[in-house]
Amino acid sequence: MNLLKSLASMSLVTASGRFLCFVRDFLIAYTFGVSFETDVFFSIFKIPNLLRRIFTEGIVSQAFIPVLSEYKTNHKHSLTKDFISCIFGLLIILLTIIMFIAILFPNVIVITMSPGFLNNTVKLNLAIKLFKIVFPYIIFASLSSFFSSILYIYGVFLVPLFAPILLNICIILFAVFSIYFKDIYLYPQILFLGWGVIFGGFLQTIYQLPFLSIKKILVLPSINFNNIGLKRVLYKLIPSLLGVSIGQISLIINSIIASLFTSGSISWLYYADRLTELPVGILGSSISTLIFPKLIKYYTLKNTESYSKLLDWSLRISLLLSLPCASLLIFLSKPFIISLFQYGNFTNIDTLITQKILLYYALGIIALIIVKILSTAFYAIKDVIIPMKISFLTLLITQILNLFFVFFLNQSSLALSGSISAWVNAILLFFILYRKKIFFPQPGWFIFFKKIFLSTIIMSISLLFLSYFISTWYVGNIFIRILRIFSVCVFGSFIYIISLWCNNITIKQFYYEDEGI
Repeated sequence: MNLLKSLASMSLVTASGRFLCFVRDFLIAYTFGVSFETDVFFSIFKIPNLLRRIFTEGIVSQAFIPVLSEYKTNHKHSLTKDFISCIFGLLIILLTIIMFIAILFPNVIVITMSPGFLNNTVKLNLAIKLFKIVFPYIIFASLSSFFSSILYIYGVFLVPLFAPILLNICIILFAVFSIYFKDIYLYPQILFLGWGVIFGGFLQTIYQLPFLSIKKILVLPSINFNNIGLKRVLYKLIPSLLGVSIGQISLIINSIIASLFTSGSISWLYYADRLTELPVGILGSSISTLIFPKLIKYYTLKNTESYSKLLDWSLRISLLLSLPCASLLIFLSKPFIISLFQYGNFTNIDTLITQKILLYYALGIIALIIVKILSTAFYAIKDVIIPMKISFLTLLITQILNLFFVFFLNQSSLALSGSISAWVNAILLFFILYRKKIFFPQPGWFIFFKKIFLSTIIMSISLLFLSYFISTWYVGNIFIRILRIFSVCVFGSFIYIISLWCNNITIKQFYYEDEGI
C-alpha cells in the first residue's frame, strides 16, 4: 500500500470538506456579518464540539482504537463484534448522562462557558435558545466519530472523511433557508443554523451504517462489564479523559475570556481560526488518521524499526507541506480574509482585526500539525500519561501567557499564547518520544530542513513581488476574488515546487510502501 497515494486521496476529500466549510462561513459572514448573533452561535456550537473532542480523542482514540486493533489482529470476528457492541453501549450511557445534565442545567452551562453574556439579556436568552437546539449534536457527532474509528481500523479511510461534508452541506442549506424564510418559520434568523447542525449531525451518523454492515461490523449496543476488552478500555478511560480534558479546558478558558471582550471578538477569533484549521485539518488530521492503525500494528508486533521509519516519514512530509502553508497565510493573510469573508455585513474593520489574529495563529500551524502526529505516536504505544502531563503543562503556560499578553494584544493574545504553547507541546512530545528509544530520526534531517526552508523563502519573496502588481484585492465579486487568490496560491506553489526540484527534493522521495505485516 502506497501511503503517499492514500494520503493524497484522504487530503483531497478532507480539502473538499474544508472548502464547504468556507462556503458555510462565507454565507454566515455575508448574512450576519460580525454581530452578537454570530458570537452566540459560534460560542454555543463550540460546547458540543468540545465534548465531542473529549469523547473522540479520549474514549475512541486513546482507549478504544488500540484495543480494537489488537482484537482485529488476534481474536475471532465474533469476539471483536462483542467488544464493539459493549463499547457502543458504554458510549450510549455516557452520552445519556451528558444529555440529562444539559436538559436540567442549560442556563448554568451557557453562563459558565460565556459569562460575558450575562451583561446582555438578549444575548443570554438567544444563547440558551440555541443551546437547547444545538446540544443534541453531541450524540450524533460522538457516534459518527465512533463509527469512523471502526472503519479506519478495517482499512476504510475515505468513507468517514465524507461525513463532515454532509454536516457542512446541511448548515449551508439552512443558512440559505434563513435568508428566504426568516420571517415565516424561525426568529431570530440565526436559529436556522442550529437546526442545520442537528440535521447534519444526524446524516453524518446514519450515512456510515451501510458501510459498517458491508464490513460485517454493524452491531447493536449492549453492556457486559465482564467483557475483557471493555475492562481494558475502562482501565484507560479516566487517564484518557483527563488527558484530553486538560487540552479542552484551555479552549474553554479562551472562550470565556473571548466572551468578556467587545461584541464581535468571538467571531473574529472564529474566522481566523477557520483559516488556520485548513492546513491543520487537511495535513494533521489526514496524516495522523492514516498512520495511527499502522503504528499500533508495528508496535504490537514489536517492529520498532518500521514504527520509527513511518513516524519519520510522517514528520518529514508534514513539514514539507505545512511550512509553505504557514508562509501563505502570513504573507497573504489580508487577501485571504478579503476574498473569503469581506462581503455583505462583514466590514473592513472586521478584516483588519481578523488579520491581526490570523497572523498570530499562523505562527503555530506547524507545531499543531506536529502535535497531532506525535500524540498519535504515543496513543499507538498505549501511553496516555505523558501526553496528559504535557497537556497540563501547556495549559498552565497558555493561561500565564494570556494574562501577560491580554493587556497589549486584546483578542490576539489568545492566538499568540496558543501558538507558543503548541510549540512547547510539540518539542516536549518529540524529545520524550526520542528518549523512549522507539523513535530514531532518519539521517539527513538538517539538510532536508535547510532545503525546504530555502524553498519557502524563495516562494515568499515571489509572492511579495507578485502582490506588488495587484493594486487591490477588493475588486470583483466573490468568484473573481477567489479566482485571484487561488491563482496567486497556485503561482506560489509552483515556485515552491520548482525550488524544491532545484534543491533535489522530488515527490518520489516520499513514496512509502506499507510492509503489510
